[in-house]
Amino acid sequence: MPVRRSGSTRSLSPLTLRAALVAALVLLPFPAAAVAAPSPSPSPAPAPAPAPGSAYMGLGVRMHDGQEARDGDGSPPGRALHTEGVDVSSHQRDVAWRALWNSGVRWAYVKATEGTSYRNPSYAQQYNGASGVGMVRGAYHFALPNGASGAAQADYFVDNGGGWSADGRTLPGVLDIEWNPYGSACYGKSPSAMVAWIRDFLDRYRERTGRHAVVYTATTWWNQCTGSHAGLGAHPLWIARYASSVGPMPAGWSGYTMWQYTATGPYVGDHNRFNGTLDRLEALANG
Repeated sequence: MPVRRSGSTRSLSPLTLRAALVAALVLLPFPAAAVAAPSPSPSPAPAPAPAPGSAYMGLGVRMHDGQEARDGDGSPPGRALHTEGVDVSSHQRDVAWRALWNSGVRWAYVKATEGTSYRNPSYAQQYNGASGVGMVRGAYHFALPNGASGAAQADYFVDNGGGWSADGRTLPGVLDIEWNPYGSACYGKSPSAMVAWIRDFLDRYRERTGRHAVVYTATTWWNQCTGSHAGLGAHPLWIARYASSVGPMPAGWSGYTMWQYTATGPYVGDHNRFNGTLDRLEALANG
């Protein structure tokens, strides 16, 4: 191809022409490579709701508050004057009571009822098994305040294993009132309605047995769902907190009677300590 430069004409060499063509191609815009959009990660499937009756002491607490840092292996926090205990439900099935006794456990609570339609099918084996090795034992009721009245649930509890007898080996019954594992945290009740329900249960239990029921709860639940109600401190407190310290008390209590401190203790998972020596625990049983 002739190219005119300053009035003269000369032909480009093949090498020069090739270089010019390469340079032109380099300057041409290339279409951007198509980049496939990343596939969205699938949303995790929601955890299945527990089956009715399957709740056990601390389930709602663990679901809501989680497992806080414990003393390593779930051994009891260091304190000389305490007595080790456990709580069980059908979740544990057959319990190795002799092994627990040999490990130092001296008391037990067994789930008897939930609401007004569930009875623990393992209750007899568990309650009698604890008694058979020499433990002081008692029963607890998992409360469903969005169901029947407090009085109706107290009656159902007493009629199905939750009573008390002055035999020196039977602990007073427990009202397990905690985060709802089946639905709304406070069971759809306002703080005032919740307090009224709890009082209804506790008053009927005392009418039926002559004893103050123990109240099992978590500080976070109590202060939220009862509006920090401080009028039930006459009842023994069983506090739930899986940590190396018991933490603040719920409104109305200055100290605790029992503390559920771990869900990963030996043999059954849920381990507790009574805030005193064995003779004080027996005094609680004696009323």
